[in-house]
Amino acid sequence: MKLMYRKPLYMVLGAMSLAACKKDFLNVTPTSIVASSAISSDTSVFEAFVTARYIGTRLQDKEADGSNPGFGRGFEYSMMSSFTDESIYNNDDATWLIQRGQLAPENLGSAGVIWGRSYRSIRECNYALSILPGLTMSQGHKTRLEGELKFIRAYRYHDLIRNYGKVVLMGDRVVGLTDNLQDPALFTRASIKDGLDYTVAQLDDAAAKLPLNNDGTWELGRATRGAALALKARLLLYAASPLYNSGTWAAAATAAQAVIALNKYGIYAGGYRNMFLVNETNEVIFERLFTKNANHVHLEIANGPNGYGGWAGNSPLQNLVDDYEMTSGKPITDPTSGYDQNEPYANRDPRFYATILFNGAPYRERNIETFVPDGKDSRDGIDNWNTTKTGYYLKKYMNDAYPLQNPWGNAGFQPWIYIRYAEVLLNFAEAANESVGPDAVPTGATMSARQAVNMVRKRVGVNMPDVIASNQSAMREAIRRERRIELAFEEHRFYDVRRWKIADVTENKPAAGVTITKTATGFTYTPKVALDGRRFETKHYWLPIPRSEIQASGGQLQQNEGY
Repeated sequence: MKLMYRKPLYMVLGAMSLAACKKDFLNVTPTSIVASSAISSDTSVFEAFVTARYIGTRLQDKEADGSNPGFGRGFEYSMMSSFTDESIYNNDDATWLIQRGQLAPENLGSAGVIWGRSYRSIRECNYALSILPGLTMSQGHKTRLEGELKFIRAYRYHDLIRNYGKVVLMGDRVVGLTDNLQDPALFTRASIKDGLDYTVAQLDDAAAKLPLNNDGTWELGRATRGAALALKARLLLYAASPLYNSGTWAAAATAAQAVIALNKYGIYAGGYRNMFLVNETNEVIFERLFTKNANHVHLEIANGPNGYGGWAGNSPLQNLVDDYEMTSGKPITDPTSGYDQNEPYANRDPRFYATILFNGAPYRERNIETFVPDGKDSRDGIDNWNTTKTGYYLKKYMNDAYPLQNPWGNAGFQPWIYIRYAEVLLNFAEAANESVGPDAVPTGATMSARQAVNMVRKRVGVNMPDVIASNQSAMREAIRRERRIELAFEEHRFYDVRRWKIADVTENKPAAGVTITKTATGFTYTPKVALDGRRFETKHYWLPIPRSEIQASGGQLQQNEGY
């Protein structure tokens, strides 16, 4: 799993490691480590070091499940969707801790790596920034590398803030072994507002130093001005939200408008489903690319139906299925929507068919069979220990052209999209609606909240009716529903329901599924609970800091309330 760039990083690191070997075989440089002197004196090694900050390359950088960290969880086994009411992870992978409200500072499962990996990355960025001025290269190139490092550092702070709230701001400080590790400055958490203000300022600085476009194929996946501005817009949206209460909706709308005004991005015309299978579209603002033979989870095996030998991985919940509108633009709860409980999957929002595999859905050489008895993809099918617990399988991101037989061969080449233009439009729509209402155009903007939402709904292949919302409150609910559908499985739901402070409602609903029974005349659909014990408490709006971090600080680091 790596970014696409001209010289593979392992070749650069390998060459430097070999060059470091001496005839004194008792005093050699380990081949897994690049000497700091090499990074500070060789520009090619330094650039490889910067590139590696996007993804992490060392063995110790890996998650608890063995996956490479990058930003967020991405495709690695249990996706972040399985921490929410979008899906459950079929074989747990410690995600059930979050679903059941059992998180504790010493019992964090796969959520336990965020604090440590973020600060490790921040330290590495600070180190690189400290030696950058002394390198021999053009000032223009230095400026760009500085912009990249500040963007990466800001992304890590953004990850810390949205998971923990108050964070420790390190500035440009590089903490070394000779530092006083009892220094209170290393463990004093800034207010949420101060953390947001610092990170936004870093993104402004990065945007001024980064190019508008990537210059060539080898630089795809690296930060651009648009990526910095879009991340800023996301953070300011968070800042204005009820949980953070540290900014204004007007500022969030202005920040999103700055991305729109670049006139660089648009809604991809190649289809909603296809957008997640190709490496470069006009909708992508920041993404992670995968190359041939890259070591990451084989998506089709990890999430595919058990009747094909798949593992049922991140199984969509009925909670999400029920929120897809009918093609009429009305929710299934509306008696005039056209919804038929005996044909529950007919005439739904086209994004439903691009995201979820359901009973009767065409897939590869046949239709999905999650019915009982004798459904090939139900508990009566092949490898029933890998049967979906919800009645559904994931389709989004899956490439039907890839084989399911060999999970350890070449993994899929689908990109993981961190930020795309549809999110920016929905960020703008939310901020504009909250600041001036659904139909007024904010100062300096070019559209209203309603127009922005409808741009997303009118994408080629989706073409849903315009949003029906007569006032600010109705538009708020419409925008929230649109985010749920458009951005499903993209690591937004976990943070959205928290920043809106509705997680105490959404995350306390049962994790629902369906039992589908085949009869002589068709099918019956019986609701069921796919995962029992789902629970959310007020303290869960923020993650706990790992107990090991509290102990390492000598008790100086303050834990989040309730833990």
